[in-house]
Parts: sequence; C-alpha cells; structure tokens
Amino acid sequence: MSLLVGKTKEEIKNLIKKSALEVMKDWGIENTELSDFVIEVPANREHGDYAVNAAMVWARTFKKAPRMVADAIMEKCNFDGTYIKSYEIAGPGFINLFLNDKYYADIVADVIVKGKDYGKSNFGEGKKVLVEFVSANPTGPMHIGNARGGALGDCLAAVLSAAGYYTEREFYINDAGNQINKFGLSLDLRYLQLYKDGIEMPEDSYHGDDIIAHAKAFAEIYGNSFIDKSEDERRKALVEFALPKNIKGLEEDLGKYRITYDTWFKESTLHNNGETMRIVELLKQSGYTYTQEGALWFKATEFGCDKDFVLVRANGVPTYVVPDIAYHYNKLVTRGFDKAIDILGADHHGYVPRLKAALTALGVDSSKLDVVLMQMVRLVRDGEVIKASKRSGKAITLVTLLDEVPIDAARFFFNLREPNSHFDFDLDLAVNESNSNPVYYVQYAYARICSIIRNLEAEGIKRQDATPVMLSKLSAAEERELIIHIAALTDEIIVSAKAYDPARITHYVQELATKFHKFYAACRVKGDDQELMQARLNLCFATATVIKNMLDLMKIYTPEKM
Repeated sequence: MSLLVGKTKEEIKNLIKKSALEVMKDWGIENTELSDFVIEVPANREHGDYAVNAAMVWARTFKKAPRMVADAIMEKCNFDGTYIKSYEIAGPGFINLFLNDKYYADIVADVIVKGKDYGKSNFGEGKKVLVEFVSANPTGPMHIGNARGGALGDCLAAVLSAAGYYTEREFYINDAGNQINKFGLSLDLRYLQLYKDGIEMPEDSYHGDDIIAHAKAFAEIYGNSFIDKSEDERRKALVEFALPKNIKGLEEDLGKYRITYDTWFKESTLHNNGETMRIVELLKQSGYTYTQEGALWFKATEFGCDKDFVLVRANGVPTYVVPDIAYHYNKLVTRGFDKAIDILGADHHGYVPRLKAALTALGVDSSKLDVVLMQMVRLVRDGEVIKASKRSGKAITLVTLLDEVPIDAARFFFNLREPNSHFDFDLDLAVNESNSNPVYYVQYAYARICSIIRNLEAEGIKRQDATPVMLSKLSAAEERELIIHIAALTDEIIVSAKAYDPARITHYVQELATKFHKFYAACRVKGDDQELMQARLNLCFATATVIKNMLDLMKIYTPEKM
C-alpha cells in the first residue's frame, strides 16, 4: 500500500474502534481491550473498497449477533474528514466501506508528487543487510544457474533498499581450497601437454576450453621455462597467472549483466589474516567439539543436525566448512550486519543447518542468517530442453546466454518465478517482440504512454498539474482498478522484501501493464472535456512513473519508442 493507503486503513481502524467503545458504553459492557481485526480488499470491488470483519471478531465480547454489532458500530461512526463515502453491512456481519472520489484522486496526486520515490518506505528502518549472490567459483565461466542467481540477488537487494533497508551486495571469491587445487592441476596438465606427449586429463579435472586458453597464454609468455620446475612451483605460477584473469572476467561479465558489487570478498583473506583458525579455536572454547581418530569434530547433532561433521582433518587441514563459518562470522560479528542473506543453489539445503549450528555455538544469533535456496533452470528451445555437459566444457554460460537473449529479457525472465520453483527459460519467447513476451509487454505499456503524451504535445496539449477536482473525474471502473493497483505498490515491495521474493515485483508490473491496456481500451484520453482529459493524462503519467520505478529497480530499460 502507499503511505496514503496505510494512513486510510489506520483511520478506518481507529474510527471503528472508537465507535465500538461508545457502543460498549451504551450497552453497559465492561470496557475490555478489543482484539484486532482485519481490513481487506474484497475480491469483488462491487462489494466495496474495503471489507472489515470487526463485528464478527467482537460478537462474543458484545454478546450480540455480528450484524447487530456492525449496525450499532456504524451508526456511531462520523465520516467527516475521512475518505469513507458510505457503507453497507453484508453477509454474517461484514462492514463494507466505499471510499469517495478524493481518495482515488489523492493516490494519483501522490504518485506525481513522489515521482521516482513512489513505492519506497522506511519499513526496514535502515537495518544493515548484506546480500551475497552468484559467488561462482573463479575456476571457470559462470553457468546458467549463476545467471538466475545474479538476477534474483540483484533485484532482491534493490527491493530491500526500496523497503528501507541499508543494503550491500557482495561476491564471495572461493580463491582457496580444493577447487583451486583442481584448477592448478588442470592448468598444469594442459601446460605440460603443450610440450610432452601422453599427458592425460583426469576425469574429475576441469576440461573447459578456458583452461587450454590459459595454458597457451602462459606458454606464450614463459615458454617451456617451467617444465623442469617443481610441480608445486609450476602450479602456483599458473594459478597466479590465470586466477586474476578469471576474477576480472567474472566482474566484466556481471557488469555486462548490470550487476555491480559493493565488495568482492576473497576467501584467502580469511586464511591469511588468521580468521579461519581463530574460528576453530572459538569453537573449541565453546565446548562443542571433540577429537576422533586425530580429526576435530563439531557436535552438530546437539543443535538438531542429523550428524556431526569434521572441522579439521587429521592432517591439520580445515575442511571447506570452516572458512564458510568464518566468513559468516565476519559478516554478522566483525562487520556488524543485522542480516546476512545468501542466494544458494537448492543442493545446499543440508549445508545451511550446519552453518547455523556453528554460528549458534559461537554465540551468534543464527536467525540473522537467511538463505534463499534457488532451484535449477532449464533452457528450452523449440519446446525441447537443451542439454549440455559442464564437464565437457560445452555448458551454456552467462556470456553465451546474453549473446543470444537481450539483457532486459534475461533479468526479467529469471525473476518470473519464486526462487524455490524450477524454471524453464524459453529462449524463443525471450527474443519474441510481441505481447506474449512478458518484458516486451510491460515495456510496450510504457512506450505506449510515452507515445500518448508525445502525440498530444504535438497537438499542443500538454499535461497540467491536475487539481483534486479534475482527478475526481476518474470514476470509470477501469480507471479505479488501475489506481487501486498503483496504490498497492509500497505494500507489494514490503511483502517482496519480507518474503525474499522479487518475482512479486515482476508479477506486479505485468498486472499493472494489463490494467493500463484495459484502461486505454475503455477510456479515451483525448476528449472535449478538458478536465477529464487532463485527469486521464495525469493517470497515464502516474502509471508510466510506476512502471519506470519498477523496471529501474530491476535494472531493465524503459524505452519511449518501440
């Protein structure tokens, strides 16, 4: 809801409570605290703008039938100075309220006054939230799951900002551990293959073309000078050569995808500054560890996990989970974020309880960590699923996807479904320039409004700041439906932020486009009635403002011509 809508609902609540207390006094009922009730929008708007269930909630307190309670309450209500025009009692005792023309006029005026800030609120009260997303291994190109995670995480961060949170975006670079060892092995073997025969690539090594390219680029600079060096020295040199190039490539590719991070956090910093081993010591001090066969274990089962897990192997090397614990401790304690949100693949569902258990043992409120588990994406062309093997190096990457599909479509499509739902990305639909393509449909609504304004200006008709009297002429059903949907924006953003579901914004703006097209088909903007024409022109302008605000939030362009 807009702030105006919220204020209206609060006024309704206070008005009904005040009248109820007066009825209680008249009926000699003990002045007890009245329980809360619901004010909601009826499914059928012919039944009113709002339906209130207070009389049914309070029937036992009043010891009367709900309809009788409703009648008595409403007879006491004074609507002067409110947006309420009339009411009716329906069904078992619903109080249906009808709002006056000024209410609708003020919503349109509110959008025009607030402009690009319309829809924003201070719901989050400035609390610090860190959204970590994509965080792809820097050992190769980003795959299609990273493309979904990028659009989802970036849009979620924007939604949280609009809802009043202080939000930062972060990419966690896994530049240490097993995947880097495998990266070094793969580079080493490809380098050796340039000078020696019979060098085979193990099945579990990286087989992508990027590994071959790095090895050749290294050889162009250093030739065969590393052939006789030790394996450790050679692999270290290859990783130090290739890894920064991969990280820079990730940054450039994500920049092309319109994603900019506040922080690129390297895992290696946790090892280099001692935070990883410090976490091991803190967990030991917590009393939730034990040693078995030379390895250090964490008592995860005492926190509801299905089994304990190893923190440090018998050889003294920490497992992958330790730097992850240290990283989240760094987020929530060292850097003091009020909330850390991770966007992860659904295959991490077993990992999350372990992480939360360790944080709890460290004295951290684990509810400050929220994880959005994202289901897989399938690419579809001509109705058939495209199958590719990542191991063979033939996987469709973020870059190859964006070579084929417009960025606007990619970002919009990946936010068409809630994160925990599987998603089929229709490549044919994404490039289709018709109303069947949802992003095209929304952009076309915006372009159509720009065209209306442009064409009228060519005839010497410019939008004027509409007065409340002018805007009160917006009484057609299609106008009212459009205005009510516009009024719901702020609440939709807040709900989206609370649910970590940016798809709600995508659905909202699609529905807004639909309601605008219906309005445009039913209500002629240009007409002889100058005040009505200006009111409708202002409604068009307000609709365009909201569409642009939402597409800007998703970093999707709003073309003025199509």
